[in-house]
Formats: sequence, structure tokens, C-alpha cells
Amino acid sequence: MNAPAAPEPRAEDRPARLTVGVVGAGRVGPALAAALRLAGHRPVAVSAVSDASRRRAAELLPDVPVVEPARVLALADLVLLTVPDDALPGLVEGLADTGAVRPGQLLVHTSGRYGARVLDPVRRAGALPLALHPAMTFTGTPVDVQRLAGCSFGVTAPAELRLAAEALVIEMGGEPEWIAEEARPLYHAALALGANHLVTLVAQSMELLQKAGVAAPDRMLGPLLGAALDNALRSGDAALTGPVARGDAGTVAAHVTELRKHAPGTVAGYLAMARTTADRALAHGLLKPELAEDLLGVLAGDSTTTAADGPQGDDR
Repeated sequence: MNAPAAPEPRAEDRPARLTVGVVGAGRVGPALAAALRLAGHRPVAVSAVSDASRRRAAELLPDVPVVEPARVLALADLVLLTVPDDALPGLVEGLADTGAVRPGQLLVHTSGRYGARVLDPVRRAGALPLALHPAMTFTGTPVDVQRLAGCSFGVTAPAELRLAAEALVIEMGGEPEWIAEEARPLYHAALALGANHLVTLVAQSMELLQKAGVAAPDRMLGPLLGAALDNALRSGDAALTGPVARGDAGTVAAHVTELRKHAPGTVAGYLAMARTTADRALAHGLLKPELAEDLLGVLAGDSTTTAADGPQGDDR
């Protein structure tokens, strides 16, 4: 069943047409500003330091001048603070200390880790603080603007700004999801666990397939991973499959042996994920308790189990 669509904001809740500035032209800021331009807002300034960030700004925000951060704030009604998480508190304090903030100015950060409270220094200067985090991976190219369609945003803001925050997300093509201030670190950890670690796992899998002689690892993995992701999103732990969920201790032992030989850097990750998979399969009733002992022994480093010792059959 499809989730209900986000309600269309009332006319009085929609932000007026705004001038938009970007402080930090990484992969996120220019894409959001480009999406706001499509919604009728007007990007007027961007700050960028590296050659790569200047190229991104030029590609996604052509004809928008690159200026210093203080100048961005002087020109824009809505300022996107799109810098790394660890740099955000210092940037906010610096902007407040220099008097660059104007009363009534919307200051939006895109950090998943922080809520609106990190913007307290500029709020005291009269700014309107919003935390709008797109739950999306960005490439720094125009495709990012298209990917915002239907993208969930973690939204945190003072109660009086909630409707305005959600309206901005909808204008960018996204779906607002309210996240409580105190829940932001957990929310961000969940996304990092799923998305960031997925990239690591897929990259490792592709490298191992190449070592095994597979000519096109991406073509082999695409359908498999697509089906696994779809099953996991639909069914959760019920979608678990493979030798760990089946309790094939001998197969897992063979995996560990081969990984130690050909890719020792992957062993720790394999064991950690296999242990977690075993725990979840046990709790969900997929892994039979009588098969779990040998499997957990392999995962704990018991070398007595061989590839021939696992259960027989092919109950996949």
C-alpha cells in the first residue's frame, strides 16, 4: 500500500519567493539551490574554496557569483549552510560573532547529526533556524536535482517554523519527515549504517568478484542487490538468506579461509556482519538453534570446522 502523499502546504504557509545563498559548495548545497531555483526562488550567491567546489557551483548554479560567506549572507534571504558536520558549529558561531546575520533571515543547515539547536548563536541574532537533511547520497552533478524527487528530508525546527520548513522541502520535491531534536544523532546513525556501509560492502564485493575472474561484477551484482534491497525493505529480517541464515557452518568457514588468503582486509567486516546476521536469523526463527553452535564457533575463530562439515542439502 502506498504511503499517503504529504499534504500540500496552504498558500499562507508557503515561503515567499526568496533570494538563496549557499555557504559551502560541496555536493549538497548547489543541488538544493538548483532545486529551489526550479521552485521559483532565486540563487544569488555561493561561497566555494576548492577548484572542485567552484566547478560544481558553475555547473549547477551558472551565472551565480562566487563570493565570501559574509557576502552570501548579505545578499540572501535564505542561506544554506552545507559544510561538513564537524565544521558546522564553528561556522555558525563565526557568522554570529561577525554580525553577518540579519533578523528574519532563514538559515538552513543540512547536517543529519544536528538539529536546530546548533543554530542557537544565529537565532539569538534574529535568524530563523531550520535543519533540513536530505536522506540521499549526492554526486555533485545535475542528476542530484532529479533524485530529490520523492527524497525524504529529516526536518527539525522550532514549532513556529515547522510549516515553513516542511513547505521548503516540498518545493524541492522532497517528503518532510519530522525528527525530534534529541533523536537526530540516532536518525543519522541509522542512515549511515544503511547507506554509507552499503557502499563499502558493494565495493568490496566487486573487488572480490574481479579476483574470482568475473568480467563484469557490476552486471552480476545489480540484479542480486536490487532484489535483496527490495526484499529487505518489504520484509525486514524475513528476507535473510544465504549460508549464515541457513546455518551452513562449513560454507562460512570456507569463506573465511578464502578471504584470509585473498583479501585479509575484508575478514573483520565479514565476521562482524555474519555474527549480526546470525543473531537476527536466530531471533527471527530462521536459523535453527541446533545449527547455530557450529556456525558461531566458526565466527568466533574456531578453525576445527571445515568446508565439508556443514549441513547437507540445498534448502536455500
